[in-house]
Amino acid sequence: MAGSSRASVVTPTSQNQDGIPAELPSAIEIDAEDKTVTLPLFQGRGPDDEDVHYVLTETSGLDHALRLGLNWAPKLRNALETPAVQEVSMGMSEQFEPRNSQIRFAGTVDFSSDRNVAPGPDGFPLDAENTQPGSVGDDAYSPFVTTPSRNVVFNAPHVENSTGEHDGLVEIDKESMTVTLELVEGFYEERGELYLSTDAYPADVAALEGATHAPTLSGAPAAGDRDLESSAREPIFPIVNGPMGEDNPERQGLRSAVAGEGGPLNVTRSDQVCHDPQGPTDCSLFYSPLWDVHPIVWTEAAIEEGRRRRLTDREEIIELVLAGDLASAADGPVNSLLGNVRAANAAVNCPIISVEEEGSQSRPSDPYIA
Repeated sequence: MAGSSRASVVTPTSQNQDGIPAELPSAIEIDAEDKTVTLPLFQGRGPDDEDVHYVLTETSGLDHALRLGLNWAPKLRNALETPAVQEVSMGMSEQFEPRNSQIRFAGTVDFSSDRNVAPGPDGFPLDAENTQPGSVGDDAYSPFVTTPSRNVVFNAPHVENSTGEHDGLVEIDKESMTVTLELVEGFYEERGELYLSTDAYPADVAALEGATHAPTLSGAPAAGDRDLESSAREPIFPIVNGPMGEDNPERQGLRSAVAGEGGPLNVTRSDQVCHDPQGPTDCSLFYSPLWDVHPIVWTEAAIEEGRRRRLTDREEIIELVLAGDLASAADGPVNSLLGNVRAANAAVNCPIISVEEEGSQSRPSDPYIA
């Protein structure tokens, strides 16, 4: 997939539609060179009967995922009956159908603010008092929605309404009902991946991500928990103090991102692939777009002895934590399944759009090809 100049655009229509492939099936176009994705755009109604435009990326129901071309995220069901899921009314319909113009959201987003990211003394952590996200959800808004039956969850982030547009929005076409959004680069098992960053909490994390601040996401179970029966989250590892330098091939980290050198190049714990829907053990049952933030720092000893480098795999991160080269940068709940790394009081809605094929092991900014 990556590492060739034959093409920079993936057209997921060429993928095997029997399962959940390594590219979001409903994506119209994925441009890995420009780091954008074009998705179908849907229209609903806000709480005051205003137009709301949104996209769909995940669902907890496998049948719905296959029918609509979405990522399957079964753990999202564990967020039902929490503030992290808002109920939508469907008019006369009982099934969630995105082309149903009668869909009404209980909450919505104010996109009118100017985003501002204020570096702290070391770049990151940020100066939270002077940092502001570009959009904020109201008390009822969550990107995760369910119908009155409350048996399935959909990831439906709002991207535009009368107050403005999401900070990640590149182009919106209301005639063709498509929207192009910016993508973020990261790693999964030494492979490059591209994902959206649509919603987050708290406010400073949302501002850094260019995401909507959605405080209701804090109600999703639970920081530091990735159990299939209880958690709606899955870990992500941002490296706080990775190597710096815009042209440094080892560059990575939150401080590098705040300095304007590029994205943070986070490492995720799971992917979204489901090769065989008839055998769910061949699927990423742990996958969730709601990433539980587990920030990591290189220790002074590792830096002084020249062991700091770019990290691309969560197993490598856990090994380095156990070896003492890395340490938790948060004081939240201990995740006993991840080398006792601590979770932060933060989560980000980051649907995976594309993951490189196994064996490619290329670095970000290499072109993806079909």
